[in-house]
Amino acid sequence: MRWVAFLLTCIGGINWLMIGALQYDFIAGIFGTQANVFSRIIYVIIGVATVYILVVTVFSKGKLKLYGYKKKKEKKREEIEDF
Repeated sequence: MRWVAFLLTCIGGINWLMIGALQYDFIAGIFGTQANVFSRIIYVIIGVATVYILVVTVFSKGKLKLYGYKKKKEKKREEIEDF
């Protein structure tokens, strides 16, 4: 879930970069106009993904983990440290 949200947030950031630098809205270019229903749905999905990433980052005290840690490897590390 976090990978998808992170990817959508990156796409939204690149779209804003293109709007600012090139005056071209990539999402609106694909679906016709900004007022198109599909464009608006994509904007909402990207916005929700951005809010999700922001909330996850705030609640994890500034650390965004895009993948989970495998407990088996951590357990092996603890056993090695005990020796």
